[in-house]
Formats: sequence, structure tokens, C-alpha cells
Amino acid sequence: MIENILFFAFSSLLIFSALMVVALQRPVQCALFLVVCFFAATGLWLLLTAEFLALVLILVYVGAVMTLFLFVVMTLNIDIAALRNKYLKYYLPIGLIITILLAVLLIYVLHVVQLHPSLISSADFSLTHHSNTRQLGDVLYTQYALPFEIAAVILLVAMIAAISLTLSEPIRRKQQSIDDQIKVNPKDRVKLVK
Repeated sequence: MIENILFFAFSSLLIFSALMVVALQRPVQCALFLVVCFFAATGLWLLLTAEFLALVLILVYVGAVMTLFLFVVMTLNIDIAALRNKYLKYYLPIGLIITILLAVLLIYVLHVVQLHPSLISSADFSLTHHSNTRQLGDVLYTQYALPFEIAAVILLVAMIAAISLTLSEPIRRKQQSIDDQIKVNPKDRVKLVK
């Protein structure tokens, strides 16, 4: 009973905050409601006993990605009126079409499940004695160890490439010349006034 109440509370909060993300006009408020979305999704993950995914969602998305996103949004000067006109003209019809298609698909799936309840009962939803974090680690570091290591190497190469592309053009960056600073005569730099 309490799980159902929590599920509907977190789901309602998630839907409300998602609507606020796309409905509000100020980007900082939209980003803050996106943080609320992440917290509501974390509650849903916890109800599904997926503690690892809930903690990763909080630490990675709220702690790192949204902090960076808020910093970028607050430092940019965004023209809201131009974005709103473009949104209403181009993105709203596409969004409504996708929403209608997803609603039809959801209604169809729920109808099929009501007609064939054996589809759900045949699935194995049994919980083992291990936590899902341990199960994820077992699968990740045994069965998928090679793809995991390849993904890590690809991310490392991408990070090195991004740094080297940033530092490849010395004209665009300002750099101190330490030799020139050491060779400076203090009498040329400081003027004592009586």
C-alpha cells in the first residue's frame, strides 16, 4: 500500500516537474525543475530496488551534469523570445505528434497485457540474495569486461583528443612568459611617488 502511494507521489512529481521544464520561460528555472525530475526518478528507482542506479543518477546527473549545465545557462545571454517563436513554430507540432504516437503505443501495450496476462507471469522477477550493485558488477566485470575496457579506452582517447584540440592553436590562448617575467628590472615596473 505504501509503495503504491510513493509510486504515485513520485510519478506525479516527475510529470509535473517535466512539464515545468518545457513550459517555463526562464532557463535557470527549467534547469532547477530538471533537478526535481532527477530526484523524482531517483525515488522511482529506489522503489524498484535499484539503489545503484538511483545513486548514480544523483551523483552523476544532479551532482556533475546539472551543476555544469546551470553554470553554462547562467553565464549565457539567451534570447527567450526568439527561442519561444521557434519552439511554437517548429518543435511543438513534432512534439505533439510524438506524444500522440507514444500514447497510442502505451494504450496498445496495456491492452495486450490485459488480454494476455501470461506475458507478465512468464517473466522471471525473482529477487536473489545479492544486491543489484553486486549483480551489476559481476556482469560488468566478467561477461562484459572486454567491452567495458574498450569503452574506457575510447573515452580516454576522446578526452586526450579534446585537450589536444583545445591546446593546438596558441594564438587563441593567452599564456604567461615566465622568462620575460624573471628578466624584468623592478625599476622599470615600479614607480615610487613621493
